[in-house]
Amino acid sequence: MPAEILPTGAPLPGWVPPLRPSRIAITGRTCRMEPLDTALHASALFEANAMDRDGRMWTYLAFGPFETSGVYREWVEAAARSEDSFFFAIVDGATGRPVGVAAYMRIDPANGSIEIGNLAFSPALQRTTASTEAMYLMIRQVFQLGYRRCEWKCNSLNAPSRAAAVRLGFTYEGTFRQAAVAKGCNRDTDWFSIIDTEWPALRAEFERWLSPDNFAADGRQLTPLGADRS
Repeated sequence: MPAEILPTGAPLPGWVPPLRPSRIAITGRTCRMEPLDTALHASALFEANAMDRDGRMWTYLAFGPFETSGVYREWVEAAARSEDSFFFAIVDGATGRPVGVAAYMRIDPANGSIEIGNLAFSPALQRTTASTEAMYLMIRQVFQLGYRRCEWKCNSLNAPSRAAAVRLGFTYEGTFRQAAVAKGCNRDTDWFSIIDTEWPALRAEFERWLSPDNFAADGRQLTPLGADRS
């Protein structure tokens, strides 16, 4: 009697692992993503982060808050040198000032997967067009490079991050219970992803939303991102 043929995943003929992201800037309409640089960014980022008076922006991050500019500068130096993650400074297009940090993490060319994380958005960046465009620019580059999967992970208690993931088009995949100990507390981690077949439609959504035609003279959005999703 012939052996049962077990199911396998879909074949990937011609699959070639993509390159790692290059440490080059990515320019958008409202922001510019610059490879994190201590001399260029540390002081201005510390000043922008100081606008967060109660330290809420650091609650769910593995790093911060930073008591002094010197301590923060040391963190920036280490982050900029990291071989595991590629950190960007998010620079406001109108002012030229760095207002946040984001990184490519868990860069896995062999499996075509990459994570966007370590998002430290100062109050000057939070809930702005630039904050959305920064994520668009990073996601777009992931798929331009040929990756199959873009990941987003967050503490299960981080409601703003979970809402942002859904708004940006990521699909919730599940929760890893007791995944980590974070700043002395348990962390359950929620996983989200966008895969390559989903990106063309999402890219069109982003481009419609980011168009100047979608904003009133006072900067208010006319149609929310994701308004057309079922």
